[in-house]
Amino acid sequence: MSAVRRRWRFEGRVQGVGFRYFATCAAQKLGLTGWVANNWDGSVTLEAQGEPAQLEKLVPIIERTCRWGRIEGMTVKNLPLEEHEYGFEERSGD
Repeated sequence: MSAVRRRWRFEGRVQGVGFRYFATCAAQKLGLTGWVANNWDGSVTLEAQGEPAQLEKLVPIIERTCRWGRIEGMTVKNLPLEEHEYGFEERSGD
C-alpha cells in the first residue's frame, strides 16, 4: 500500500490534558510522520502520514490513552504527501 496524509482538527477537552503528548506517542508507535499543535481557539490540529491502516488506528489509540481528554468534534481532510518528513513532533501551535 502507498502512504497517505491526513489532517485532523479536534475539538473538546483537548488542551491542557496531555493530548499532544499522547498523540505523539501513538503516531510514533504506529510509524507515522507529521506533527500535532494546539490552536488559539482551544482546538488541536494533527497532520500525519503513513499507511492507511496505521492512520485508521491513530485516533482510537489517542482516545484510549489520553484519559483526561475528550474529543467532542473532529474534522478530517486528505492532503498531499510531504516529502522528506522523517519523524513526528509536537509543535507549539498558533
